[in-house]
Amino acid sequence: MSKIEAPGADIISNGHPTDFYWTQVKDPHTIRRKLIIKKYPKITKLCGPEPLTKYIATGVVLTQFTAAYLLRNTYPLSPLFLIIAYVLGGTCNQNIFMCIHELSHNLGFKKPLPNKLFSIFVNLPIAVPFSASFQPYHQLHHKFLGDENYDTDLPTRFEAHFLKNVPGKLFFATFQIFFYALRPVCIASIPITYIHLLNVVAQFAFDYWVVTNWGWYSLFYFLLSSFFAGSLHPTAGHFVAEHYIFSPPKHYRKFIDAPPAETYSYYGPLNTLVWNVGYHNEHHDFPYIPWSRLPELRKQAAEFYDGLPNHESWVWTIFDFIFSYDITMYNRIKRKTAGMRLREQVDFEDNSK
Repeated sequence: MSKIEAPGADIISNGHPTDFYWTQVKDPHTIRRKLIIKKYPKITKLCGPEPLTKYIATGVVLTQFTAAYLLRNTYPLSPLFLIIAYVLGGTCNQNIFMCIHELSHNLGFKKPLPNKLFSIFVNLPIAVPFSASFQPYHQLHHKFLGDENYDTDLPTRFEAHFLKNVPGKLFFATFQIFFYALRPVCIASIPITYIHLLNVVAQFAFDYWVVTNWGWYSLFYFLLSSFFAGSLHPTAGHFVAEHYIFSPPKHYRKFIDAPPAETYSYYGPLNTLVWNVGYHNEHHDFPYIPWSRLPELRKQAAEFYDGLPNHESWVWTIFDFIFSYDITMYNRIKRKTAGMRLREQVDFEDNSK
């Protein structure tokens, strides 16, 4: 457990945060969900899988297969290879990351197992097994938002301290894909199932097939696409846009002051490339409403979302995150651990809240 100062200590020094925004207030999403359902009970009819997901995702996966095949004889460091890997590959693999996010909420099929199996297929162009472990870790993020031990989306104190300046934030934004891949296994444990094994076996068998039949350049295309998707790419802006505090208060007393908004939405055109993940307040309020119906939720319950902070540009969000003095890795809401008993009660197949 991280060492924290006495309650009431102001964490802002010369306009610069020196600690996370600790609070005892529960996350706002459960409260807002109850209020919305009370006023608009028909909102629940928006819940449930979206059949189009599997067809669109298959098209994106096949697009990546085609690009990797066509680039099999192109030198990986050539301008053509790099441009295609960044523009097409980075966009497609970010789309795949967010498709796996949708499937982790069982929003592609009605039953959990088909979602898990389809995730393994969608995972193939990423070139690294990812989908099986993402689902339980993402459930912890939703069920324990801001929890210091269970929300692995939160930066650690070590990260926040050593990456708090401009070079550190630039390094984080450039290589954040590795932080999101490695941080969870260092913070929280999850149950290992046969799905994890199947994910690993299927992925490495596919990688071996690609190298054997198409060559190393094709596999490198997949890996580079994944790197660009989680680096300084326009669609990667959502990683820092979703839960970092971009309008920090001038003063904040830990465990005393009301916390600032901890979830930001984005309603711009890049949502069309990443399954509307920009509708992030809406998604956390109703995790079982699929990407295609989040705009309708926003429309029907507009008065609940109109006053919430949002980003107008993910590109500017990345720039602002790196170069703004008052935005650091500390700009996250944190809560004391929920306790092992609650953690042990987590149903990783329950994606409704």
